[in-house]
Amino acid sequence: MSALPARKRSFCQVDNSGTPNELLFPNSRRCGQALEETSDEIDTVNALKGCVSESQPSPTAWDDTGTKYFADTVSKADKFRRYEEAKLRVRVFYKEQHSKQTVAYNLKARCTMNTKKRARMGVWAAIEKLNTLIDDSDPDIELSQIQHLLLTAEAIRRDNKPRWMQLTGLIHDLGKLLYFFDAEGQWDVVGDTFVVGCKFPPECIFPETFKTNPDYKHPIYSTQYGIYKPHCGLDNVMLSFGHDEYLYQICKQQSSLPEEALAMIRYHSFYPWHREGAYRHLMAPKDHELLKAVQAFNPYDLYSKDDTLPDVDKLKPYYMELIAEYFPPLVDF
Repeated sequence: MSALPARKRSFCQVDNSGTPNELLFPNSRRCGQALEETSDEIDTVNALKGCVSESQPSPTAWDDTGTKYFADTVSKADKFRRYEEAKLRVRVFYKEQHSKQTVAYNLKARCTMNTKKRARMGVWAAIEKLNTLIDDSDPDIELSQIQHLLLTAEAIRRDNKPRWMQLTGLIHDLGKLLYFFDAEGQWDVVGDTFVVGCKFPPECIFPETFKTNPDYKHPIYSTQYGIYKPHCGLDNVMLSFGHDEYLYQICKQQSSLPEEALAMIRYHSFYPWHREGAYRHLMAPKDHELLKAVQAFNPYDLYSKDDTLPDVDKLKPYYMELIAEYFPPLVDF
């Protein structure tokens, strides 16, 4: 694949704090809570799949009503029932995602990402903006978006993981800002990711729904390797575009986060690969090491729940320091 053009974009003005102008979010009237509900349903499916999989440990998880349960106290049959019920709730979403995530769309999305005006702001300001856009759509929610992000980061911090990993936990979903910029819908923001440009593997959720994708019967894109070469490395494949890929490109170009952190951001929704074992024929040697990093991050992404809500004002100085360690004061989103 040829390299994508470097970003050459102009930006609207921000104030001294790096707070973005409201005009930079053309889709700010979208229902952020609807996006978050879809995202939570997707997480529920993946959490329950982890509990029913023979190859996965059974961590503490949350059921479809938000009630915590311990996997070892729930029968395997009951876990599987909950998993199947949760899958039904996201089938319509995946049917749309799988039909629209084509090679043509992904080339267009990457071109837009590299050329279109968006916003320049500080990372914490971006977190606050995501918090406002999602939470303002539902004033009755019990947990703010910032608190969601801090729960993940604090769980990683409690386990004495590296500072860069703590920051990764804080920002890993920040790419959801894409929904309020110029995403076409939920389907190109959230959901499990997969490779476009080669055969859709059976390890993807609802693999039968790819049949409506124009690439499904393409003479090249429908083959095992498609447009790629054996063991070309995941750096060189196009993943279905969404909040993961969007934030990964931002961090790759504008942060000093290590390669493991970038992999956690880019691949945390890449379940066909990091849990189900697909795409091994495309992996380069270094991808095997990055796979271990992503698998180490995944439990924090899915299972970082706590009855004690994080104190945002108390934690902000610590995470502002972390942000300053790895990012410039203003970041181009």
